[in-house]
Amino acid sequence: MSRPVRGGRESRLAFGFALFAAILLSASLAGAQDKAALKQHQRTLATRSHSALLGLYALDSRLAQTRGELARVHQRVLALRAERHQAHVQLKVIGHNLRVSQDLLGAHLRTLYEEGEPNAIAILLGSGSLDDAVTRLNDLEQSARQSEAAVSDTREGHAKLTELASTLAVQTRQAEELEARARATAASLESARAARVEYLASLARQRRLTKRQLATLDTHARRVVQKAAAIQSQRTGAAAPAPAPASATPGTVTVTATGYSLPGHTSTGLPVGFGVVAVDPAVIPLGTRMTIPGYGEGVAADTGSAVSGYTIDLWFPTLADALAWGRRTVTISLH
Repeated sequence: MSRPVRGGRESRLAFGFALFAAILLSASLAGAQDKAALKQHQRTLATRSHSALLGLYALDSRLAQTRGELARVHQRVLALRAERHQAHVQLKVIGHNLRVSQDLLGAHLRTLYEEGEPNAIAILLGSGSLDDAVTRLNDLEQSARQSEAAVSDTREGHAKLTELASTLAVQTRQAEELEARARATAASLESARAARVEYLASLARQRRLTKRQLATLDTHARRVVQKAAAIQSQRTGAAAPAPAPASATPGTVTVTATGYSLPGHTSTGLPVGFGVVAVDPAVIPLGTRMTIPGYGEGVAADTGSAVSGYTIDLWFPTLADALAWGRRTVTISLH
């Protein structure tokens, strides 16, 4: 709210106090840009950033462990699959050998069935010598034993390889399940890490924004001080205000208090808000803090054409509130 200003004369000491109080006022009325609140917000962001960074470190450590476990399990899966493949290859070879051995044994048995089992006397009579007869008999016996042994060994080997392949299949499935769980855990941790990194980035952006807001607030405070100084200087040389009403307590003054409700900014450039009090700077220096009975704490932060002498105007959020306040005579305490 911008209002025509009226005059008064203030000592340099009171003016200096008013300027200092105006800076304090700019901090208390800036709302989201409140300096103390922004600094506290900055500290809160720093604490959250530190906590998030520790959390990110813990996530990275766990993710590294999970990735290492995943790599080991994956290598185990590859090794088991290679063993299963080798077992299947060997089963095929043994299966082929078994069929060949069985075919040879079957052919030998058919020959015996068709031609009858060789007679030892017939072999002796048909041989050119005794050594030849013995050799022929040994060959026949050895051939029969070898055929039977080949079939037996092949069957035994096939059974063992079949059991091994079954065991490898179970172990492979178990390892693949472990790999799937490790992969899911790694994916979950990577997602959590990405969210934590984004959170840290968000905190960093907020910290940069808060820093800019603090810089803007400092600039705004300096401008408010300059404008308050200009308003005070306009009072220099003006007529002195009427004598103050008698007060029973030092530091208090009896004034007529009215209410107003206007949007925008005060004559000093501050945003309006509850606690803004329009005063005659010749009577109450700008920036003076005060306690108003029935209203609460306020700061002299505005001026107005209707505010002259021992009169103050209190800001209210609504016109109804201002009208409800009406016009009162109150004794205020100045701080």
